[in-house]
Amino acid sequence: MKKILTILFLVVFATGCTIVRIDTSSIDNIIHVVLSKENTLYNHIGRGYRYYVPRGVTYIDTDELNEKLYSNGTYYYLYVDAISYYHEKKVNYKENKDAYYSKKIKNKGKEGYIEIHKVGKDSYHISFTYNYARIEAIAPKREINNIILNSSYILSTVKFNYKIIKLMLNKDYFTNKEEKYDTFTTKEQSNYFLEYVDGKEK
Repeated sequence: MKKILTILFLVVFATGCTIVRIDTSSIDNIIHVVLSKENTLYNHIGRGYRYYVPRGVTYIDTDELNEKLYSNGTYYYLYVDAISYYHEKKVNYKENKDAYYSKKIKNKGKEGYIEIHKVGKDSYHISFTYNYARIEAIAPKREINNIILNSSYILSTVKFNYKIIKLMLNKDYFTNKEEKYDTFTTKEQSNYFLEYVDGKEK
């Protein structure tokens, strides 16, 4: 038994694994802790990209470069913007003082933002853009911080395969799709998501 414990200790020490407790009472703290930590984990591979689906989140379906996930009663809609990644487009966002929560994010050369609006009695529309990808969800207030935590892990681990994306572009894979996937030119991007929720989730 003692030998097994010693081996486990050496494995943990050698791999540099650490347990980090995150104070989830603050959105600012969640994104600071998760996004500032280098995370190369992945357990899901898409067409030209990969990312990590955290424990408690379930992958549901893929529609080209849009993915549907689920956790604790809430659907997450992940949009991967390979075109903006390929062209290295900058995020054009100004913090919105009228939103429930609005914050521009800059971290180690990566950009993004979080914007949250109240859309019902206890319903909030969450839009989290980071690292050339975006997650949107509608959920009650009590789930907001949990969604931000899961989204932080997902978006921070998105890693693109430049060669595959270049090949897709050369084969006109994105013909007539650039408007749909180019999510970084404006923050007025919620119409498709809300129509999808209204049409398919109710």
